[in-house]
Amino acid sequence: MELELPQGRERLSGPRPGGDLPVRVAVLAILLLALVAVLGFWLDIFYGVAGRFGSGVPASGPITILFVLTSLSGIRFVARRLRLTRRQLLSIYSIILVGAPLVSTTVLANMLAESTIQRYMAARILEWQGSFIPLLPSWSGPTDWSAIQDFYLGMSSVPWGAWVIPLVAWCSFLIALVVCSVCLVLLVQQQWITHERLSFPLAQIPLELVSESGTTDDNKPRFPASSLFWVGLLLSLGVTSLNTVARHYPAVPAIPLGPVALMQWRQVGPMAGVGEVDLVLWPWLIAIAFLVPKELSFSCWFFWLVRVGLTVIGIATGSTARRPEMWWSTEFPASVYQGVGALFAIGAWSGWAARRHLAHALRVAFSRRSGQNDTAEPIPYRWVLVGLALSFAWLVFFCWLAGSRVWFGVLLILLILVYYMTWARLRAETGLGFLPFPFFPHEVIVVPFGSRVFRPREFVTLIAPHWAYFAGGGTLEVVPGNALETTKIADSANISKRRLLIASAVGFLLVLPLGVWVTLSGIYRYGFYSLQAGQDRTILHWYSWYAHDYITNPRNADLQGTTGIGAGAVVAVFLGLMRLRFWWWPFHPIGYLAAFTWGMHLYYMPFLVGWLAKTLAVRYGGLKLYRKLIPAAIGLVIGDLLHEVIWGLVSLATGTRW
Repeated sequence: MELELPQGRERLSGPRPGGDLPVRVAVLAILLLALVAVLGFWLDIFYGVAGRFGSGVPASGPITILFVLTSLSGIRFVARRLRLTRRQLLSIYSIILVGAPLVSTTVLANMLAESTIQRYMAARILEWQGSFIPLLPSWSGPTDWSAIQDFYLGMSSVPWGAWVIPLVAWCSFLIALVVCSVCLVLLVQQQWITHERLSFPLAQIPLELVSESGTTDDNKPRFPASSLFWVGLLLSLGVTSLNTVARHYPAVPAIPLGPVALMQWRQVGPMAGVGEVDLVLWPWLIAIAFLVPKELSFSCWFFWLVRVGLTVIGIATGSTARRPEMWWSTEFPASVYQGVGALFAIGAWSGWAARRHLAHALRVAFSRRSGQNDTAEPIPYRWVLVGLALSFAWLVFFCWLAGSRVWFGVLLILLILVYYMTWARLRAETGLGFLPFPFFPHEVIVVPFGSRVFRPREFVTLIAPHWAYFAGGGTLEVVPGNALETTKIADSANISKRRLLIASAVGFLLVLPLGVWVTLSGIYRYGFYSLQAGQDRTILHWYSWYAHDYITNPRNADLQGTTGIGAGAVVAVFLGLMRLRFWWWPFHPIGYLAAFTWGMHLYYMPFLVGWLAKTLAVRYGGLKLYRKLIPAAIGLVIGDLLHEVIWGLVSLATGTRW
């Protein structure tokens, strides 16, 4: 595995100090997490100007907090009162990182909306009343019409009595899913960090952002010494801010970063498969493409061009003309289904590579010395397995309560966990956790089996929790990915993983009720349709049409879609084997997966620019020049994240969406 980034600072010698996460630091982190939760409602859910604030990959809110605290630590009289070391700053960042995704459009806002949207829209869509509406569990959402209507229209107080049971049900599902996926992360984190030594590109951003002025923990933290860091930060922040101002004041000249159409979409003929060609030069994405392994950034844009070519061939051979990014059909080339196959293959490959470590963990967990042979782990393996078993059992029981058979509940939860863990691996190895899932798990279940083998209530169960898996790259799968990233940060900065995990869990459990209260109160005051989170009304009930269609139009197994999944898996395995056999092999299986997700029609150009910049830097300056440019790349990422938060706060202060 090519190691593209420095793995943080060398581990300090000697015993681990006992005060690397004092109670006062944990309390400060939880208070700041509460602030992030409140700001998450206003900047993300209400104004929609900071979509990456809490649930982004990377997230702008936690990075901004870390940047501000590091700045304050450089002011002498403030530093004396804060008394924060580098470890403690990184601990605060990690605690906030785990809990921040909750109060966001893609998690709590969507969870609450999805518990009401079917009953609300059924008053207008009469077909639903005869298909799946009678199958909805009474506890899945409020049943009182005024509580449902006021949710969308606002100007009301929260009818807590109507929400108690639905909130208990869905919050228990959310917590169990997080616990289950985090337990899986804890089982493999040592394998991925220590044994395979994955590079964790996104974890390097906070690790490189905060350094120390000396060799002891008592020295105050500071920003990177490299001037290129500030060049990258100010360049990214300045250009994006200029463009933000130019959108509101056209007289101000802008520097277009895209998307700017270079070639319009031709809607007929094979050339429709090329789609619209856009110029996209987002600094943060170019920087990430520069930081990740070179064969990965190359594979992302190369396989996108392959996907475009396959789409052109598909249209030329009789398929309906579509843009390549909108090819959801199982007709050749069945693009998104190839992506799903690659996802399964990479997930299975990761599990196979970790088999010896997992076997060792099981032996330790069931031995008499459990708790002694795994003291370096965040939690003893035995308790990890207990948490995994209990949370998985509750999730399956939840599906059974909704009317599903046990085996269907097991299948659905396993599929969600495969998605989550594969995306955690994707994030650890390449930093590409911001990519959306290639396709929805509910379609992945129906395509190979057909809909005839399932009961109508199982389709309701399949669609109801789709807020937990509908997109990826910013939904609930971010939480286990963030938890994995914090273990890497703790490992590199020599922070107690156990203390950090406990503090993160406490912060998560405390911010959940706060987030529910803030989000529901805001929604009932302003109305969900008045919030930026509720502007895309189609997406809210789009997935409910799947349940209606599955019930009213039973279908058989789709051979084309299944073939696409199989083909994607075979290609991904082949690419992985070739990388193991030949050191010069330039194609990465994760690049193949990335190219067959939505969004690569915008991302491929930044990947091309980042790959070209890295290739030229290494060719003409060697690794020495490349390492000198790393701070500049990190500055580009941080500048873009700061821009989002700064202008979000301007929106909050002025009452105008910037």
